[in-house]
Amino acid sequence: MPPMLWLLLNFAAPALGFYFSISCPSGKQCQQALLSGNDILLYCNSSGAHWYYLFTQGKKGRLASLTNISNMEIMPEGSLLIKDPSPSQTGFYHCWNKNGRQVVQYEIDFQDVSTLHVTHKDLGQRPLQNETLPLGSKELIFTRWEPWQDCNRCKEPGERKRLGYCYIEEPLKEAMPCWLYLGETLVWSSRLRPELQVEACHVRCTNNTQLRVDYVIFDNFRLDEETEFVWLDCPLGSMYRSVNWHANDTPLTWESQLSGRDFTTFLDPSTGGRQLQVFQPAIYKCFVQQELVAQFNPATSPETLEAQWRENDAQWREARKALPGRANSVLKGLKLVLLVGTVLVLLGALLKFIRPSSGKRSKQVLMVK
Repeated sequence: MPPMLWLLLNFAAPALGFYFSISCPSGKQCQQALLSGNDILLYCNSSGAHWYYLFTQGKKGRLASLTNISNMEIMPEGSLLIKDPSPSQTGFYHCWNKNGRQVVQYEIDFQDVSTLHVTHKDLGQRPLQNETLPLGSKELIFTRWEPWQDCNRCKEPGERKRLGYCYIEEPLKEAMPCWLYLGETLVWSSRLRPELQVEACHVRCTNNTQLRVDYVIFDNFRLDEETEFVWLDCPLGSMYRSVNWHANDTPLTWESQLSGRDFTTFLDPSTGGRQLQVFQPAIYKCFVQQELVAQFNPATSPETLEAQWRENDAQWREARKALPGRANSVLKGLKLVLLVGTVLVLLGALLKFIRPSSGKRSKQVLMVK
């Protein structure tokens, strides 16, 4: 994709609400499970704010300033943008104002999106079942589900998704996101993973979910010559928003992919379908919250252009060859029409001459009698 277009999108992104954000009341401490690999905005309404962090994994120590962390950026209004967070960045995030007072504190568990368990209700696929953590205290591992996101289409059959986060609960204690609970404790269990569930939906069209942004067209995408595929990235798409792709106006569905019926494209579960892997040229469109935000047009390869030129040149030469023959045929046809017309005129005149003569002769015969 053109670097300049992505640069423009990145500059415009905060104003358009590109990043999914979470907020916490001023002066409070909030706990939240999220997914790694998906950008997030931690809200802090304090211009010129300073942020400090303490990760739960790795070396223990004091709160440290995050000005030297490459994937984190403090926005002008004070919020913290974390791009492509990793599970190792699970920990505590503190927002302080200019006066050195804490405005808000977040406890964030970035659960590993690479272990995401994906199911589709309409295919009869089941979510993970509750299990007991093997630590000896009867800790229960379960999934805490977020609300269903908006249907990705309206008026027509669509799909919607919801996220489920890994939580651990001790008897008589409040449940906590798994890796905030475990900290540096080393434990392995296939149950310690987040979930993504999809189901069919059919809703009426409203204006409540629309982003109201202009869509952008990306021209000339090509399949990689070696891998024979390319990844398309839907602007404004997110794991935390409804996303829908069309290939030549045909919707691409999770149901087709998870049932194994569609191998021409691949919706990336780790991005919630924001990224699409394609294996053949087509016109691809992506919709976010039921609104068209981007169209991707395939590039025509030099080989295809040459083949089209050769085909057009051959057709032009054939037309030139056929032109004299067609002209002769038309001329012969005109001559034939003129000949037939002349004959008909002569016959008409002859008939007029013959009919009166016959009438006079008959009268003369009758008079002789």
